[in-house]
Amino acid sequence: MESRTEPVRVLVVDDEQLVRMALRLVIDGEEDLTVVAEAADGDSAITAVDRHRPDVVLMDVRMPGRDGLAVTRELLARPSPPRVLMLTTFDSDDLVLGALRAGALGFVLKDTPPPQICHAVRTVADGRPALSPAATARVIAAATAPDSPHTRDLSREAARTKLSVLTERERETARAVADGLDNPEIAERLDISVATVKAHTSSLFAKLAVRNRVQIALLVHDAER
Repeated sequence: MESRTEPVRVLVVDDEQLVRMALRLVIDGEEDLTVVAEAADGDSAITAVDRHRPDVVLMDVRMPGRDGLAVTRELLARPSPPRVLMLTTFDSDDLVLGALRAGALGFVLKDTPPPQICHAVRTVADGRPALSPAATARVIAAATAPDSPHTRDLSREAARTKLSVLTERERETARAVADGLDNPEIAERLDISVATVKAHTSSLFAKLAVRNRVQIALLVHDAER
């Protein structure tokens, strides 16, 4: 976890003014978090990121014009991008899944209790995924559904080709990441040190060209579907 001396700077992106106001009240009520700007659509979100340089973008999935997925892809293709936490309802599984593939670190529901939203923002700011077990199960179900457009976009063979460059130990580590284990739990499962787990995970990031553990998990599930 990163050590911070300044509050986490948050950009709130949502097309509903009442939602933005509520999120600002929740986030600004925490000493270690602060909302630096709001945006109501994709274009203004890009402008706000350029102007305010937030640490975390709390990004609505569905918006007029460019949706949250398109904006997330653009932001995360840049050097040193902000971390992205998707804001959604469960009627948009495919868009959330696409955002996670693009590099978003997690998502929260709009009716999530305020303390959990703040915890998710802190988690993402530290570079860690913010996915509840129930939410993860829903996303994986969407990823493996026969009629999912994202299933067609990233085929089983493409995922297997990516994973084929891994050593056996790296494959085992990737499988454990996909099972939602943290580093100490992976170390226990594989009977190796936490330092070795960290080395394997760093190698996974480099070899698979991914930004975070969520993307590793999605690749593993694609390869196994």
